[in-house]
Amino acid sequence: MEGGRGVSSSNLHILDRPLSRGKSEVSLSVFSFLFSEMVQYFQGRVQNISDLENRLDVAGFGVGVRVLEILGHREKAGRREIRLLAMLQFIVSNCWKALFGKAADALERSTENENEYMIHELEPLTNKFVSVPPDLGQLDCAAYIAGIVRGILCSSGFLADVTAHTVEVPGGQRNKTVFLVKFNESVIHRERALT
Repeated sequence: MEGGRGVSSSNLHILDRPLSRGKSEVSLSVFSFLFSEMVQYFQGRVQNISDLENRLDVAGFGVGVRVLEILGHREKAGRREIRLLAMLQFIVSNCWKALFGKAADALERSTENENEYMIHELEPLTNKFVSVPPDLGQLDCAAYIAGIVRGILCSSGFLADVTAHTVEVPGGQRNKTVFLVKFNESVIHRERALT
């Protein structure tokens, strides 16, 4: 720095900025366009809807791993969640806010199975501007978000399968998406040992 002048952070290239500060850098229109192109790309390379959703899930998995890395780096205390419920709350609050600008609508535990939890989202960003053609009627593009959640959980030691399901909402409202998180039995045994 010469003459007491510094370079403001707004003039720095994105790669030169510190990781500890972060804000949304991608506009909604850019994300929508990129996601639409990704769906079209995968659609041309698969035989059925299940394969397309699997490809979206795998693409989201890599994003989830990186989201956990960057949020872990930004965490001042450097703490890592080791309890199941605390990890899910971290996902529906911190991770969801970092990715979508708001917390998830709800987190619920299954009454039937102790290893199942549900994350409710009324209008996932991946489904907001998507119109599914009739030949792909059951396609749920929220499989990408399910992959993100699975990536976060698996890379933090909580092995789980995450699937996205569309649920009809009565009263003429748009359908909501429920992300079903089904934990591996080893995670449930570890959680019991911690209590």
